[in-house]
Amino acid sequence: MARESSARRLGRPPDTDSAETRQRILEIARAAFASGGYESSTNRELAAQAGITSGALYYYFGSKLDLYLAVHEDVQRSVYGRFNEAADGASGFLAKFDAVLDVAHELNESDPTLAAFLGAVRADMRRHPEISEALAAHAERRNGFFVRLVDAGVETGEISKANRDFMIEFVGIILIGLTDGVSDDSERHQQAITSIKMALRGELVSTSAD
Repeated sequence: MARESSARRLGRPPDTDSAETRQRILEIARAAFASGGYESSTNRELAAQAGITSGALYYYFGSKLDLYLAVHEDVQRSVYGRFNEAADGASGFLAKFDAVLDVAHELNESDPTLAAFLGAVRADMRRHPEISEALAAHAERRNGFFVRLVDAGVETGEISKANRDFMIEFVGIILIGLTDGVSDDSERHQQAITSIKMALRGELVSTSAD
């Protein structure tokens, strides 16, 4: 009986609000992985930062990989949930893309670890085949958002069918690229977004020699 009681204490979080504890673990892990990648912290260190035992952490996530994948799912849901809301609230490709870019900046200002984590994921996928394999389905869903955004422009005539595939790649490079480079500098991040909007409207580069 004593052994069963001890195991229950180790395997179950001390507080009764499991959802709140789980979210706190995800946020702490996201910051750690964003800073140093998959190898940056041990589950013991992450549990200590969350104020729980290692056993309690394993109650939520069976392994470090499970925790990493849960962080990725949480970030994708937060980011692309907001992206979809922004796109659905506008009409036409330019308006939808503008809205998505504005949300990208808002998210980056409110929590820079979101973009930093997504940037770290790309390096982790190259180093750890198990991560790359596990996240393959996520990449397909993300690319589906790019396709939907561009197809809205094809429907309105803003994007020709001949340029559809080029624009899908363009949108992907832009949104993925915003999580690298200038994501840690709010002012430069905003300048990058403004430059993208100008380029799409032909305002950034002139073909005239004047």
